[in-house]
Amino acid sequence: MASSSPIMFIFVAFLFAVSSLSPVLSHPIPSDSGHHRPTANQTFHPGLQLQKLKRVRAYLRKINKPASPDGDVIDCVLSHLQPAFDHPQLRGKKPLDPPERPKGHDSINAVAETFQIWMNSGESCPEGTIPIRRTTEKDILRASSIKRFGRKLRRNVKRDSTSSDHEHAVVFVNGDQYYGAKASINVSPELYGDNYPRFFTYWTTDAYQATGCYNLLCSGFVQTNNKIAIGAAISPRSSYNGKQFDIGLMVWKDPKHGHWWLEYGSGLLVGYWPSFLFSHLGNHANMIQFGGEIVNTRSTGFHTSTQMGSGHFAEEGFGKASYFRNLQVVDWDNSLLPLQNLHLLADHSNCYDIKQGKNNVWGTYFYYGGPGRNVKCP
Repeated sequence: MASSSPIMFIFVAFLFAVSSLSPVLSHPIPSDSGHHRPTANQTFHPGLQLQKLKRVRAYLRKINKPASPDGDVIDCVLSHLQPAFDHPQLRGKKPLDPPERPKGHDSINAVAETFQIWMNSGESCPEGTIPIRRTTEKDILRASSIKRFGRKLRRNVKRDSTSSDHEHAVVFVNGDQYYGAKASINVSPELYGDNYPRFFTYWTTDAYQATGCYNLLCSGFVQTNNKIAIGAAISPRSSYNGKQFDIGLMVWKDPKHGHWWLEYGSGLLVGYWPSFLFSHLGNHANMIQFGGEIVNTRSTGFHTSTQMGSGHFAEEGFGKASYFRNLQVVDWDNSLLPLQNLHLLADHSNCYDIKQGKNNVWGTYFYYGGPGRNVKCP
């Protein structure tokens, strides 16, 4: 990344994600095929073998979750076998212990809220494993190629994340040194073929040119949590003119090791991006963006009808438009602070717009979104 280019976090609320296929924690099941025959000095006990088989199958049922109502299959993978540890600099290592939270953070005692559909039955993966959403053939076939699956490869992209086919409605801060950001968000068919909002991550070191991926699809993000499946559907969902639900997200740099950690909900640490993945982010960011992003390729000659947020413009307000609230940044002293000198950007305001506000309950907040193609956005 060129030294003159801005280094930034992007908090986006758009509905797609992807996960990786990884080794599944399991034990071999004895069979009569000859591979597990007793040796001459062993006594074969059919009753004991049957009991063992039942225990193995019960264990597999515990760690290999059935498909959830949204169709996701969640595999429980040994933590040290997750894709991150295929990286040369992580091979043979184990996930780190939790870091020190920023000062002013109010979610020290984590509560395992049900934020994902697969956990609605109260299930989670055993300690020492992490949940990974199983990638399917249909997931890959929805991408234009295997090479592009799970990646946002772009060419000739400006370093501030804007490009001709990506449209935004965002707020941002710049001109300082930032060590993290936090916000609460009320919650792509291209990737998953459904309309469920999904929790996902993405990282890149060269503005989407060659590096990075979604979630755990490549060696990068190290997951430490056994209750959150990155890429899985979020539940419950907000409804138009009905009850609203939101989740808190925070990304910040661990002052001790320099890794960038991700927190989800009320204090649930999901994992971290190792500092060696990045160049300038090895120190700090100098821009933070919050907001929405959509892809508009005009493949049919018209603007896409892809909705941003709830699909309604910011002016409709609470219960109708999507929002971010309690926007904060982490400073050099690992302290959470309210945002100062906030800028707004809606590069196609007839398609998607944004409106900022501030009060004592929500702190700094904004509504954003829109329907995409409409009379004023042909």
